[in-house]
Amino acid sequence: MTTTETTDRTAVVAGAGIAGLAGALALHGIGYRVLVLERGAEPPAGPVEVAAASWVRPAVPQGIHSHTLTSLGVKVLRERAPHVLDAALAAGARLLDLTEALPPGEGGREPGDEELVALGCRRTALELVLYRAVVALPGVEVRHGPAVGALELDPGDGRVRAVRTDGGERIAADVVIDATGRHAAARSWLRGAGVPVAEDRVGPSGLSGFTRFYRLTGEGRPGPLNRGNAAGDIFDHYAGVLHPGDNNTFSIALATLPGDRALHGLLTPAGFTAAARATPGLAAWLADGASEPISPVHAITSPPNTLRGTATSRQRPVPGLFPLGDAACVTNPLFGRGMSLALAHAFRLADLLAAHPTVDAALSRAAAREAESLFLPWYEQSAAADRERIARWRARIQGASAPAARPSASAALASAARTDGTVWRGLTRMLMGLTTPEELLGDEKLHARVRGAAPAPARPQAPARDTLVRLVGAAEGALG
Repeated sequence: MTTTETTDRTAVVAGAGIAGLAGALALHGIGYRVLVLERGAEPPAGPVEVAAASWVRPAVPQGIHSHTLTSLGVKVLRERAPHVLDAALAAGARLLDLTEALPPGEGGREPGDEELVALGCRRTALELVLYRAVVALPGVEVRHGPAVGALELDPGDGRVRAVRTDGGERIAADVVIDATGRHAAARSWLRGAGVPVAEDRVGPSGLSGFTRFYRLTGEGRPGPLNRGNAAGDIFDHYAGVLHPGDNNTFSIALATLPGDRALHGLLTPAGFTAAARATPGLAAWLADGASEPISPVHAITSPPNTLRGTATSRQRPVPGLFPLGDAACVTNPLFGRGMSLALAHAFRLADLLAAHPTVDAALSRAAAREAESLFLPWYEQSAAADRERIARWRARIQGASAPAARPSASAALASAARTDGTVWRGLTRMLMGLTTPEELLGDEKLHARVRGAAPAPARPQAPARDTLVRLVGAAEGALG
């Protein structure tokens, strides 16, 4: 980012979620005048702790579910928007030191450990802090109500000239950012303008999620965070994960295969509580006197892993149009990467725009390469991991033996990370987005450590499938 002096360059950002707000912040930093169009209503006023709990966003159903900001996201905020991170911490968010989850006997700080932190914060709280930072910027306007309905392209070179709102207003712009999230509205805008739309890459996520929020009522953490920024795990027929939030809140997310009727009772407070208390690592947080629920159980079916063709080099360049965040790529929320990747993408795109003042096809191609560099490794990792998990979960549901897993470098790394601090650091840096899966798997020195690692102790076992179904079904108020 090179300047904060306002220029005559203008940008319209469609959507005021995490990606859109980050895009507005980053574009302001390179001198753009920015108009953010957000269909939803303004967020509530008042203290973040209170306002975040009452912010209703029907167009962002995932907003009321469990989230985490990984080390990548914290790194971006530290380097590019420290005032936003400071505001989040002042509003009650917490930095989580991931090295607390090092294998026993592997303590001691090493270079790079300062990056191994995550931010414990509800998504609505972080989004509200970011929103307030953006609306305070000179040269940035957030307009609620209208949404981008169409693009106006130059008939000569095909570059963006303006947008038209769904109410018919024409707004001139040099740059248009599609931050409409999983809807990825740029696809319909391009079709409406007569531009062929590149095909998406899609892989099933196979995930229905159930989330409930709680507030701690006792002193300190009731239990350890075995994953550094979370407690729990992904087991052989379901997942149960707890994430600390801001202001002594935490969330628990339980996940199953879509259409798993035997666990439909997770929708009820009693059924959810029964499953959560039976999940290793979570029971202490739900013990009497430890916490109290502050929300109902929220349910969502996750969209598939998707790398949008419009964000890649397969798309015919449309100078001035840039998909951002989830509008470019969606990956399984179990990995918790969405907010961090959106932040990273916003500032990478701003850096490209600063380095290429002329908005032309060459810039579009450079932006597509940047998006592929950022998102493709995570799309491929998520899609592959989900294929294996879906097959394993489906076999358990059907009462069959899980498919025989071929020995893999990833499985060996995960096992060795439970006893070897160096391997743990390498794996954790990848899981937190600081290095890519390819970089991790290509580290020969790390593989030598894996081969010499001590055997890992047995992992805590989740309840068997029939036991979990029986617990949920027997819970008072559970649906049949």
